[in-house]
Amino acid sequence: MALTKKQRATLREKFGGRCAYCGCELGEKWHADHIEHIGRTDWFARNGGKPQGHDYPERDTLENMNPACPPCNIDKHTFSLEGWRQVIQRSNDVLLRDVSTFRRAVRYGLVTLNSAPVIFYFERAAAHQATKEPR
Repeated sequence: MALTKKQRATLREKFGGRCAYCGCELGEKWHADHIEHIGRTDWFARNGGKPQGHDYPERDTLENMNPACPPCNIDKHTFSLEGWRQVIQRSNDVLLRDVSTFRRAVRYGLVTLNSAPVIFYFERAAAHQATKEPR
């Protein structure tokens, strides 16, 4: 789905001009992320490299999109939100296993490990909004 300028502006402001996932301010270059992936596995495989469509065209809607900074959108790839949350949650273990500089930083107290649950910005924003609404 190619977004119009108006749709893109609306999507950008969905979380006040912030990435739905990490909460950083969106710059000029930001992505419209499909929350549930639309699948592009055969996009360039057929018909001489011309795009052919999506595996889940019913998901290619504005309602299934979040504004995202490029690093978050690229990292999320085709994961579901819960699948991506699990990948992020394992970051301490992966860094300790694979990166000697990180292990050294932990040993010398330069980095403190935190195993708090991963809560995306849009979830924190929704919880904050719920506490502000009159009951």
